[in-house]
Amino acid sequence: MIQIRNLWKRYGSIDVLKGLNLDVPNGEILVILGRSGVGKSVLLRQIIGIETPDKGSIDINGIRITSCKQNQMYDIVKNMGMLFQGSALFDSMNIEKNTGFYLEQHIDPLTQRPFSAQTIQRKVKEALAMVGLEGIEKKMPSDLSGGMRKRAALARLIVYRPSILLYDEPTTGLDPITAQQINELIVKTQRDLRGTSIVVTHDLHSALFIADKLALHRDGKIAYINDPENFMKIDDPLIRALKDNASFTRRKAE
Repeated sequence: MIQIRNLWKRYGSIDVLKGLNLDVPNGEILVILGRSGVGKSVLLRQIIGIETPDKGSIDINGIRITSCKQNQMYDIVKNMGMLFQGSALFDSMNIEKNTGFYLEQHIDPLTQRPFSAQTIQRKVKEALAMVGLEGIEKKMPSDLSGGMRKRAALARLIVYRPSILLYDEPTTGLDPITAQQINELIVKTQRDLRGTSIVVTHDLHSALFIADKLALHRDGKIAYINDPENFMKIDDPLIRALKDNASFTRRKAE
């Protein structure tokens, strides 16, 4: 479980997170909605430890990562993964090397030894097959469309099977058909890994398709959190504005 209490983060003279509180149960897909630039991505960076909050606490499965030393933090965040908004693939590496990068840098938790080249190659092929990118191992990121780069970045994320997955605007800049493919992959990945996912977006269509719970980020805090059906009944100007600019499709119950 992820528990966040009274989280504050300031850049210069601007407070971005202002005493934010949030609980995310294990096994749930939480989608955080909000306008662009309100600090949704900042929240993800605090959770995965890329940045340190100015005040407040983050507990991951009972461990307070905001009080951890660097070596302790590593042991926690190695079971987390993040899909960045711009995919963040290494331009100088082909897709096989991009996807296998984590495995090459870490030991096998089962054997406590480096992964063999054969094991890495097998896991990379499996991950790429999961996202529908079989046979592109030798291509460079520049050879791929925006949607394919997103899927390649997702393969790099799932190849080591993290238990917590963070997604930063996963459908931004994609056409509606490709965006829906990414939505479906997020749900499939959640089901296959049985993990916990947090997705930040301002795309209500995507949110309603993938979410178990919806939250609204506003003024540096979580204003509301509820299941999708009840969230959409909240009488709030921002939620009404989101509804007015979206068409929805809920995924079928599994």
